[in-house]
Amino acid sequence: MSGKHLIENPTKADGAALWRIARDSKKLDLNTPYAYLLWCHDFADTSVVAKVDGTPVGFVIGYRKQDTGFVWQVAVDASQRGKGLAGALLDELFGRLIAQGVRYLETTITPDNEASIRLFASFAKRWDTTVERQDLFSAADFPAEEGTHEQEDLYRIGPLSSR
Repeated sequence: MSGKHLIENPTKADGAALWRIARDSKKLDLNTPYAYLLWCHDFADTSVVAKVDGTPVGFVIGYRKQDTGFVWQVAVDASQRGKGLAGALLDELFGRLIAQGVRYLETTITPDNEASIRLFASFAKRWDTTVERQDLFSAADFPAEEGTHEQEDLYRIGPLSSR
């Protein structure tokens, strides 16, 4: 793949590819393929996908709650990492959402996920705003039957305004 990134809202045709990108990341909590189809269908307005030559290579999926856009997952195909794509996807999505009244970005991050912490800190810096972190889910909150899961901290970024 050598073309330029095209960033657009996902469609259900992108669902399987988004699932594969998340699976291949080996870092993200993997949802069912059905969940990615639903995200692409029901949450397309609060999600973006990057494509090269028509093939999805990265995505941000999220949803909106009042004046806050919640980022559920960010993933970039290994072939596209290190090119600033994740940040570009966040900037594109929140540029759109701000026009619709969104003033904050929220996401959860495990304490050992330094790449995600850097990504969202960089987003806050580019948007000239602050990041607040608080405990949200402890490891004990997750079902023991699923194995161990690290705590998830809530990151709240904002207020956001048009740049």
